[in-house]
Amino acid sequence: MNYEKANTSDEEAIPAMLMMRAAAIRERNAKDALFYDAEDSVEFSLAPPLVHHGKDEAGLRAWFDTWDGPIGGKVQDVKLTIGVDVAFWSGLVHMTGTKTEGTNVDLWFRQTLGLVKREGRWLVAHQHESVPFAMDGSGRALLDLKP
Repeated sequence: MNYEKANTSDEEAIPAMLMMRAAAIRERNAKDALFYDAEDSVEFSLAPPLVHHGKDEAGLRAWFDTWDGPIGGKVQDVKLTIGVDVAFWSGLVHMTGTKTEGTNVDLWFRQTLGLVKREGRWLVAHQHESVPFAMDGSGRALLDLKP
């Protein structure tokens, strides 16, 4: 196998897959968003519980239902490291939009994705999202930080 050729192809395939996944999230389409996740995926999301195992279409659909309109987003400080059948993506994600009760969301958070290549397809196998918290003993999440 020509590693350079495979790596070039992967450098195009992974961002394309992540863009399609982001479009499905923006449009609040749970089925399409989860199409890009591995069946045995592990997720440490901003919302409880501490860990999600596998695809949870009902849970994702319920979260999407709390939004009025599309979920906006952009990323910055992106880093992508690609191996033969594993890759890691990290970046800062800006999520915007309006919740059904009228709250405007404008949140930056950190995200790391662990990707695996299975049967020629790149899939999200691990997702970790976080926000910093105050180190003053309060444990308060710092939701107003911006890059």
